[in-house]
Amino acid sequence: MKHFAYIIKSEKDGKNYIGSTSNVGKRLDWHNSGKNTSTKYRTPFRLIYSKKFNSKKDAIKYEMWLKKQKGGIKVKKLIKEFKN
Repeated sequence: MKHFAYIIKSEKDGKNYIGSTSNVGKRLDWHNSGKNTSTKYRTPFRLIYSKKFNSKKDAIKYEMWLKKQKGGIKVKKLIKEFKN
């Protein structure tokens, strides 16, 4: 089963949220429905980046790497490339 690491951006405060999932569309809907306690007051969100992996383990490993970047130059470059 494919898994994804993703970055979504809050339209309310402009901040990013990084996570991983097996279904990006459903996860985005979940965040926008307010069911995630850490993001419910920041809705709505839009997907700004995702990357597919062959395993959940690899997606989570990449998610953790993204989170360690703290929105740095590498993450901004990934987002820019994703948009193009």
